[in-house]
Amino acid sequence: MKKIFYILILLPFLSFPQTKRAITVEDLWNMKRIESFDVSPDNKLIVFSAAAYSMEENKGNRDIYLINTDGKDFKVFKNSNKNETQPMFINNGNQISYLLDGQVWVCDLNGANEKQITSIYTGVNDYRWSDNYKKLLFTSSVYPDCQTDDCNKVKDDKESTSKVKAKIFDELFFRHWNEWRGDKRSHLFVLDLDKNVQKDLTPGSKYDIPTIALGSSNDINFSPDGNEISYTANTSKVLATSTNNDIYSIDLTAGQPKSVLITESKGNDNQPVYSPDGKYIAFTSMARAGYEADKLNLVIYDRTSKKLKNITADFKLSVGEIIWANDSRSIYFISETEIYNPVYKIDINSGKIEKVYSEQNNSQIKLSADGTVLYFLQQRANLPFEIFSYNLKEKKLNQVTQINAKLLAELEMNPAETFWSTGADGAKVQSIIVKPPFFDANKKYPVVFLIHGGPQGNWADDFHYRWNTQMFASKGYVVVATNPRGSTGYGHKFTEEISKDWGGKAYKDLMNAFDYALNKFKFIDKKNTFAAGASYGGYMINWLEGHTSRFNAVVSHDGVFNLESMYGTTEEVWFPEWENGGTPWQNRKLYEKYSPHRYIQNAKTPMLIVQGALDFRVPEEQAFQLFTSLQRLGVESKLLYFPDEFHFVTKPQNARLWWNTIFDWFNKHLK
Repeated sequence: MKKIFYILILLPFLSFPQTKRAITVEDLWNMKRIESFDVSPDNKLIVFSAAAYSMEENKGNRDIYLINTDGKDFKVFKNSNKNETQPMFINNGNQISYLLDGQVWVCDLNGANEKQITSIYTGVNDYRWSDNYKKLLFTSSVYPDCQTDDCNKVKDDKESTSKVKAKIFDELFFRHWNEWRGDKRSHLFVLDLDKNVQKDLTPGSKYDIPTIALGSSNDINFSPDGNEISYTANTSKVLATSTNNDIYSIDLTAGQPKSVLITESKGNDNQPVYSPDGKYIAFTSMARAGYEADKLNLVIYDRTSKKLKNITADFKLSVGEIIWANDSRSIYFISETEIYNPVYKIDINSGKIEKVYSEQNNSQIKLSADGTVLYFLQQRANLPFEIFSYNLKEKKLNQVTQINAKLLAELEMNPAETFWSTGADGAKVQSIIVKPPFFDANKKYPVVFLIHGGPQGNWADDFHYRWNTQMFASKGYVVVATNPRGSTGYGHKFTEEISKDWGGKAYKDLMNAFDYALNKFKFIDKKNTFAAGASYGGYMINWLEGHTSRFNAVVSHDGVFNLESMYGTTEEVWFPEWENGGTPWQNRKLYEKYSPHRYIQNAKTPMLIVQGALDFRVPEEQAFQLFTSLQRLGVESKLLYFPDEFHFVTKPQNARLWWNTIFDWFNKHLK
């Protein structure tokens, strides 16, 4: 009895191993997803927005939260049944602004004294404050010939009540991703709060600000004195064939707004950011016209001399997000480097680059007002995005938010590991491997071979909410995800070698990596191999279908099947023209050489095809051609068709069906 008594007393202090489980689709959609954040000027508070999804309601809602920068005192700030997004500290950190129901609002730090700042009928899409918070820059989609809210409303009402829904188009880019473009254009507005005067800075323009494609998330900005703004736009006559985004500036002190071009490149320029001292505008720039995956360099524009200087010409990687250091002498930036997104710093005069923080997948970098702490979102294969801080003097990383901690504590998820293999022409090729939960090296596991899209993209150490490696592993599969030729993060030469060679070196890179994995990892069951990919990854699955029968079954999601017909139905025409060396009538041999439909007669592998009806990038006719061909050939095949999705599956219940259908397909073909 005495022994039992002592055990009962000690129970609250004893530590027992927690029972964990594999991740499920419901878990994936129960996780809150941080989207944007801001840090107060005194470096004490962080405000951020996060999306939460309901499987039952089949939709998401965005709310705003507050937390101390040391991770304490987490609380809900705004959580109505409408979306609250894009929170920012204003007025020396004494207030917070945010978007609610398409308008900019302001309130105190306790959420009180709410005040609506904008009231434009067409709504606000994005916004920025001047440094003194007396001016507000924002974008809104309007009819170019309308000068008033009433005009826009009348046109909208007329369209919505008309019994004729037909459209007449006389130019390309009449649709994009999953939307018909229509007659509206995104214009840039400035609101002077002292004068209560709102002005369209691009009246009558037929182009969009920010640009409709290939821009950044930071394409409109004020100069430090608030007297000038810069923005990104593409004013080309035929947008569907042009990647020529440019940077423009407008002097707000002039009587009439006049846009001044400051860039020279025929490629994609974007992300204009003023230096704190106002002397420069930094931006990212591609050199070549029509090439959306060209190397992004960091260019400095001297506002006095009007001269441009490329300061990363010798840096082999592309520059991503940029922020200025407080002294205006250097710039912090993110660059894809293998499977990570490290933070770098460059001196604008010497061009010297140092890696400030090298680990993990980081984004949305911000610098504290005193310049001592970096903040960013960080994710990895077993951790969704959380806010982290990095003390630049102490070299110390700290996780600020833990919004999914309770759920993550229940889940067994292994970290991403990597291995290297030899690809075509002796190139070194990196792959990610993720082991299933409760992994036992003495057991044999089936393998899922994942192929990424792009093709200029990569598999990273991230927590992807669609192609989630943990979800693929959750049912007892080893996941191998290879970064073949065309992948970003390995130098631009490596990236470029996919163009005009879609089924060439990349195919060898992939198959060599897969063979290496099968031979190196004895826990992989060579009798049970599966492959899946989307977009270009779907293309490669379709290519595999005509060139090998080594997989038990495969999944092709929104994959290119017929290069020639895809050219005539996609929207961003510059992409197939660059990748295939011209139009089909200019380079028909290459279109034929690497088009999977030319080899479909060799098909033997059971294939699941997934397609969204609203996918204008790789239109549904590609899936229909593929499915028809396989059915006529007598190859086991199934088509999962979403009438309400586009290139991605974005609705919770559709995602659940997607995952369950894929796993059922794999399970059916397990030996």
